[in-house]
Amino acid sequence: MDKIKIAVLVSGGGTNLQALIDAQKSGILRSGEIVLVVSNVKNAYALERAANNGIESLTLTRKACGGQEGFETALMHELDSRGIEFIILAGFLSILTKRFTDHYPYRIINVHPALIPSFCGEGFYGLKVHEAALEYGVKVTGATVHYVNEIPDGGQIILQEPVRIEEGDTPEVLQLRVMEQAEWKILPRAAEIVCQRLQKEK
Repeated sequence: MDKIKIAVLVSGGGTNLQALIDAQKSGILRSGEIVLVVSNVKNAYALERAANNGIESLTLTRKACGGQEGFETALMHELDSRGIEFIILAGFLSILTKRFTDHYPYRIINVHPALIPSFCGEGFYGLKVHEAALEYGVKVTGATVHYVNEIPDGGQIILQEPVRIEEGDTPEVLQLRVMEQAEWKILPRAAEIVCQRLQKEK
């Protein structure tokens, strides 16, 4: 059966992209193939990771596209012209509008570094999520992979993985533990689940 064509959208270092690439090599992600990496930030290190693994990449910025609408129109054109069937947001720090998410219903997923519905929604990204978890004093945090709709972190949950908070944790220490123990594990697994579903729907 043909593999599902995947595009990964990134904004930074691309550690989750690397987890997906590694999962593809090890066979955890076997029903889909990453064929494109798109960054909305010039010189994001994730682009180097794509190049190192022979994956096509491109950069699209809102500024260069004349705003959000132009950015999304250009992005849809790049994705659709390559026959992309599935989109993974991996540290992609740009909110997508309903026009975009409706174009790919149940074909976009995101990984969020907390157990939704805690510490999620607009403004909760990166270290801010872990700062909030520590400030609140929760004993367990984790990561969530969910479908993407027009509401930030509002789509249906696919997988969650808990991570214990330990005495003396800083936001930086906690961020790394959540990545290692949760994000990098459940994002590839969720990607495989969605690819299998999309193959059946073909």
